[in-house]
Amino acid sequence: MKKVLFLYGGWPGHLPYELAAWARPHFDDLGFEVEETQEYHRFERDLTGFDLIVIGWTQALTTEDMTDKAEQRLMEAVRGGTGIAGWHGMTAAFRSSLPYNYIVGGSFVEHPGGEGVRVDYEVEITDRDHPVTAGVENFQVSSEQYYMQVNPDTHVIATTTFDGEPNVPWLKGVAAPYAWVKQFGEGRVFYTAAGHELDEYEKPEQTRLIRQGLAWASR
Repeated sequence: MKKVLFLYGGWPGHLPYELAAWARPHFDDLGFEVEETQEYHRFERDLTGFDLIVIGWTQALTTEDMTDKAEQRLMEAVRGGTGIAGWHGMTAAFRSSLPYNYIVGGSFVEHPGGEGVRVDYEVEITDRDHPVTAGVENFQVSSEQYYMQVNPDTHVIATTTFDGEPNVPWLKGVAAPYAWVKQFGEGRVFYTAAGHELDEYEKPEQTRLIRQGLAWASR
């Protein structure tokens, strides 16, 4: 079985406990042996024994950080082959930690359509040859739409396009990253901006994308 560390919690607006309940059956189905934690200082201990670290955590302040020891442990594990994967608020966590953002491959910047506002948009699969997107067709979402920044070594596998509403006309027609993969040392990284509403995770295309992303990142 794959050994997985699942960190969840933080800002309650991203429904971390409800999403943990949603994720558990998928972890079981994927054959994961999961250690759950709601304490990110767990990262200060050895992480090299895990095949995958799943981030279901969001922090509320951009000044929140990781300790030097936690950063070192995380870098050590992922460089050595531990995967890291997650969704939505994963890119709005540990905002002040440069090593964390270096590993994850990108960060959340803004919701052009409004925070917590359901925006209707399409997710376009841009790399159909990757194992994470195998069998996933373009699909419709009604959720927050994320404006993201990504690292130069990040490979975007799905995008969304802004319509410029309600007050950002300069973004009309601009495509933004929605899901990506990357390599960090020997470790694999997967992220999708999916989320905010539980029903969006339950869409078949979304579920398949996440499950395949978790499986890929865990090798």
